[in-house]
Amino acid sequence: MTDVLKSYVTGSWVAPAGDDVPLFNAVTGEEVARFATGPVDVAALIAHGREAGGPALRALTFHQRANALKSLGKLLMSRKEEFYPLSAATGATARDSAIDVDGGIGTLFSYASKGTRELPNDTVHLDGPAERLGRTGAFVGQHIYTSRAGVAVQINAFNFPVWGMLEKLAPAFIAGVPSIVKPAHQTAYLTELVFRAIVDSGLLPEGSVQLLCASPHQLLDHLDSQDSVLFTGSASTAAKLRGHPAVVEGGLRFNGEADSLNCSILGPDATADTPEFDLYVEQLVSEMTSKAGQKCTAIRRALVPHELLDEVIDATSARLAHIVVGDPALDGVRMGPLASLDQREEVLRSLKSLRDAAALVFGDPESFTVEGADAARGAFLPPMLLRATDPTAAAVHEVEAFGPVSTVIGYRDIDDAIALAARGKGSLVGSLVTHDAAVARRVTIGIAPYHGRVLVLDRDDAKESTGHGSPLPTLVHGGPGRAGAGEELGGIRGVLHFMQRSAIQAGPDMMTAITGRWTTGSARTATDVHPFRKHLEELHIGDTIVGGPRVVSLEDIHHFAEFTGDTFYAHTDPAAAANNPLFGGIVAHGYLVVSLAAGLFVEPSPGPVLANFGVDGLRFLTPVKAGDALTVTLTAKQLTPRLSADYGEVRWDAVVTNQHGEQAATYDVLTLVAKMKEERNQPGRR
Repeated sequence: MTDVLKSYVTGSWVAPAGDDVPLFNAVTGEEVARFATGPVDVAALIAHGREAGGPALRALTFHQRANALKSLGKLLMSRKEEFYPLSAATGATARDSAIDVDGGIGTLFSYASKGTRELPNDTVHLDGPAERLGRTGAFVGQHIYTSRAGVAVQINAFNFPVWGMLEKLAPAFIAGVPSIVKPAHQTAYLTELVFRAIVDSGLLPEGSVQLLCASPHQLLDHLDSQDSVLFTGSASTAAKLRGHPAVVEGGLRFNGEADSLNCSILGPDATADTPEFDLYVEQLVSEMTSKAGQKCTAIRRALVPHELLDEVIDATSARLAHIVVGDPALDGVRMGPLASLDQREEVLRSLKSLRDAAALVFGDPESFTVEGADAARGAFLPPMLLRATDPTAAAVHEVEAFGPVSTVIGYRDIDDAIALAARGKGSLVGSLVTHDAAVARRVTIGIAPYHGRVLVLDRDDAKESTGHGSPLPTLVHGGPGRAGAGEELGGIRGVLHFMQRSAIQAGPDMMTAITGRWTTGSARTATDVHPFRKHLEELHIGDTIVGGPRVVSLEDIHHFAEFTGDTFYAHTDPAAAANNPLFGGIVAHGYLVVSLAAGLFVEPSPGPVLANFGVDGLRFLTPVKAGDALTVTLTAKQLTPRLSADYGEVRWDAVVTNQHGEQAATYDVLTLVAKMKEERNQPGRR
């Protein structure tokens, strides 16, 4: 008797009571593990996430959470060879395992990096600048994101037992929301193995991640408006979950990723003698055979010009003929089995429906060769290509055979291709292979409303393209309509999905205290020590220096023009400048104004300020003319310590005014400022 998979709940590994079902090796048919069908105390599971995991995560800053994810990614990457044998049991080749295992770990690294670079070292994320709500500026508004007090429940599909878990866990963790992982039973043995490595690492706070390898019975009954559910699976199951009272009436956030008949369109310019034709065929074959076609992003509909149908089918069939199906552990095997015998039967049922509207032109499910394995015991199928007899037949746009199956569909013209793509009623991804820019714009804009992602592939981007079926952590993964009408990933957008955006209204001083960022109108603090002489720990929000005045002369303007080569007429031609309705005469260069301002606030001696690494939001508001006297006010706006460096980032609010108090320029100055040596040398600090 093989082991029953355990759940990790309330800090312990538990085996649910009740019956269990066997899980089989997709290659050999041998039993791998057993999956418990009995219940788990889901109320206690959810409560532990909320009461232990949530507070522990919310006590950490975005950067601290990102650092924990990075450490976890390193740990899992060092142990990935332990995961590959069980990955092979799911039917995955080495390449398939890399997509699932390495791809999932890579998502951790991506979010760790973005969390550090794009979010503050704080627990609150500010959405845009403050809004002035009153005439004098004494009443302002600011949108902020805060961590929600619930849990993120992920209900995953069988096809990506590692990536499916980690791509949902990463943004939720950065957001400060604990995750409950419910894997699909068919491949849960691989999920459990990786999850054990996560728990054993001790890198994540207790309660921040839990695993439910059991029946999810009544799971949604215990969730409320602070919680989220992320579902990947069939459209029918998604519809049932979306109709649950907790979603319909209780405000539970539900994100669905469901069936998707993704299309790939061959542009009319991509004839058989072009690189794009070969790229199209190569991509189609890859999507049919990678993970044995068990990808929610795989190409199900290949849309090609009518006049190129035969050539595409012949070229694709020729490539498919070289695909070796068999034991994924063997060298030379390009495609392994499906994840289970039940999944194979499901694909065959869908294939039967498709064959009412399309002819099978390559592959025979009744007769094919399997290398190094018993076709009767494993869940094997050959890659199968169909040709639609009627391009508008409902089946080819509605029936998804979730395996190595694609249908080639002819189109008349561009408008017809766009219309056929839309018949999928919403997809995760569509691709267009063309080298014609006009075709690229027309098709992309035409199909974008029906797709979460659109890849435009040609000879120029092919070498760096990650392909039609590869979701990336930095881009949205999800799609409208039939695809589930949800979104995952998308960089920081994925993090914000788990957070609450609130509009805060307050006075400037209160807003500064709440947000941790200096707000215009808030108090400034003049100090005896120049702010540039202070280490990061010695600086405070609101520390201010005022420099000036500095009179701008005509000679300054002429010198800057000659020295830089910027001889735009407004700076050099009195008559032309006088006729300019915005200036009415010679004006100083905007960058001269910024340069002079720097000279008014910079402290020249070596000190804690290591570098100026940029300027944000620069605006020139009032023209500066010869004789104007400039004053600059520089205020410490935001402090962002870096956990992994001996310095941090300081954002300064800069306002340049003339002798009348009018604003000539406003911008943020970004500097890197050293930490104090004693702070750097303390144990546990870097």
